[in-house]
Amino acid sequence: MAEDLTIIGNTKEELYLNILPQIKALIGDEKDQVANLANVAAALKEAFNFFWVGFYLVKADELVLGPFQGPVACTRIKLGRGVCGQAWSKAETLLVPDVEEFPGHISCSSLSKSEIVVPLLKNGIVIGVLDVDSDKVNDFDEIDKSYLIQLCTWLSEHL
Repeated sequence: MAEDLTIIGNTKEELYLNILPQIKALIGDEKDQVANLANVAAALKEAFNFFWVGFYLVKADELVLGPFQGPVACTRIKLGRGVCGQAWSKAETLLVPDVEEFPGHISCSSLSKSEIVVPLLKNGIVIGVLDVDSDKVNDFDEIDKSYLIQLCTWLSEHL
């Protein structure tokens, strides 16, 4: 597949339905983890114009910053700290409508207003998380949650 995306859709759900097959085709048979995560982050950022999209990967007792799109970010996050650390410790997706109301939120950027974090699970173990931030309060919903979980489930099988 050419490394171009066709972004079509009038609703958030239409955008997901359009972009997810393109992400799968873009990854294809590529086995390199960094390349795949970088392209997923870029595709999501391009399709939805999210403020920040990226991955943190589990390395020993921390999440370590991986491929991302957006402003500079926190490099390391401990288990249970912030939204990413809690999504890792609970092995579940966390949707945060207003980061100011999330106890222990780690603010890498004061411009981030809402966030969704989806764990990447391999054989039932969290190997990383997809972190998506918006500069708008309450920007994520069950549509984002459903499609990002589908994407991360598929992606985990290819890492």
